[in-house]
Amino acid sequence: MDTTFVAPMGDRGRLVIPAELRARQHWDQGSRLLMIETSGGVVLVTRDQAKALVRSQLDGSDLVESLLADRRAAAASEDDAA
Repeated sequence: MDTTFVAPMGDRGRLVIPAELRARQHWDQGSRLLMIETSGGVVLVTRDQAKALVRSQLDGSDLVESLLADRRAAAASEDDAA
């Protein structure tokens, strides 16, 4: 569902997000949106949408176990160097 929308920027930097896009994204008046700058442009999402994106990227991985494994490897390297 990739669709392109145009939003002209006003003289004070304000953007008017098209009604169709707001409806599709369930963004209501007062919705707080995050603007995430990437190398490919800017992503506009709510906090909940950002959380869901991060969760989907980490789905199936055990972050705590991964961090512990990294720390164990670093500690082993330090022990070997001593």
